[in-house]
Amino acid sequence: MRIGVDVGGTNTDAVLIDGDRVIATTKGATTADVSSGVSAAIERVLADAAVLPEEILWVMIGTTQFTNALVERDRLDRVGVLRLASPSGDALPPMTAWPRDLIERIGGRYYMLPGGFEVDGREIAPIDEHRIRVAARELRDDGIRSIAISSAFSPIDPAMELRAAAIVAEEHHEARISLSHEIGRLGLVERENGVILNAALMSLAATVVASFERAIDQLGLTAPLFISQNDGTLIPADRARRYPVVTMASGPTNSMRGAAYLTGAKDAIVVDVGGTTCDIGVLVGGFPRESSISVDVGGVRTNFRMPDILAVGLGGGSRVHFDPAAESGVRIGPDSVGYRIVEEGQLFGGKTLTASDIAALCGRVGFGDPSRILPLPEAMRDAAWARIEAMVAEGVDRMKTTATDCDVIAVGGGEFLVGENIPGVARVLRPANAAVANAVGAAIAQIGGHVEQVVDYDVESRDEALARLSGIAIGQVVSNGGDVASARIVDIDEVFLSYLPGRSAQVRIRAVGDLALVQSKDKEKVALGNAD
Repeated sequence: MRIGVDVGGTNTDAVLIDGDRVIATTKGATTADVSSGVSAAIERVLADAAVLPEEILWVMIGTTQFTNALVERDRLDRVGVLRLASPSGDALPPMTAWPRDLIERIGGRYYMLPGGFEVDGREIAPIDEHRIRVAARELRDDGIRSIAISSAFSPIDPAMELRAAAIVAEEHHEARISLSHEIGRLGLVERENGVILNAALMSLAATVVASFERAIDQLGLTAPLFISQNDGTLIPADRARRYPVVTMASGPTNSMRGAAYLTGAKDAIVVDVGGTTCDIGVLVGGFPRESSISVDVGGVRTNFRMPDILAVGLGGGSRVHFDPAAESGVRIGPDSVGYRIVEEGQLFGGKTLTASDIAALCGRVGFGDPSRILPLPEAMRDAAWARIEAMVAEGVDRMKTTATDCDVIAVGGGEFLVGENIPGVARVLRPANAAVANAVGAAIAQIGGHVEQVVDYDVESRDEALARLSGIAIGQVVSNGGDVASARIVDIDEVFLSYLPGRSAQVRIRAVGDLALVQSKDKEKVALGNAD
């Protein structure tokens, strides 16, 4: 048995799964301290299923806490940035085009130092170890503990980043160091942006993960803790402390994985409707389709792995505005009453007309009291519902890549806003437990491994290169707590780079595996899985 929890900005959902059966679910308010809300959710599902804590093998948690922190400019560390790319990488300094308030929040302290490589692996300039030491001392004396290090084309050769990290650690013993080649892809600016964001989230990551562990310990659970990643797989809690950015989009990703699990569908479009927005994504082989372009996170362009998600300002709490200037005379959102729907929504006796109220008038909602909704002419009701249907249809159409009809899976607490007749859609699937699909996705997730390198097939044959990189990806699955017998490659992506000598290609390989049957209070040992 395993427990899946999804901690959102409004609600904390939890499910208890025994084998392939969902045997208990709960949805409650997210608490300010996070841990008490998680603890209460887990306690409720254990009580509902009459299950003892020692019967749980694993606990998986997904969270939007890191995304919320960036959007709200809250709970972020001051960051020192070391860029090893001079002289050729001096044109755009770190944090160029960032929102001013975010730069002010994390400090904007950076050093542009010699180093880095050309695209063909030639050295731009040797690193200056003395200047790195000076920078580390200055950051230490200024009280800056989170340090981001980036180097030109470090995904091709990370040697300079690794050496700089060792030097910084010698001079600044309390430094928390993030390296760009461990987070992003080719593209210095976007990769550097990602590693700076990671560094800014380090203290919060330690606090959030510790709160999860505290909640588990208070309930007497001995099961190891895993955190959901952006790609729908899991990493051990200790790894999430070091790389919080890889968990930022786990909310919509968990919903998509949960939708696939609850319906058995491998290829479909998932519409996850919450209180304020709906996230629309695409399942390919049971996993979320990754974005192939730079992704904006909190106003910052990044290129680390993120799902291809379209966020639409439509949710159960979205306000309904009858505006003659709007399309069809109706505007839905983007403002929302959010978690205050039980106070402000007309279904609950409030005065604000929401999308949920419109759906209730159309006979699509099973909660609240429709008799409390203020009188509304049928024409206005129908126009509002037509606008809701149009917003969903437009979003689905934007995410489709073929003209053929596809399946849509409607999940989330506001799934009733997804109508039955969507152009270009063969059928709309509404699985049981759709409201907690996000927690289901966390509970059924597998351990992931990912490797990305630039390979010259004239130097190393394609078969040898793919076998070597596949072995690295499988090794990551096992080291992260996966079962070696179940580990397998699920995706291989090659992009040939014509501007490099020889037959060079950027190769990305992703592997997944089931969790190894290991239990321990020692979180360090859990990550070993059954590697031996």
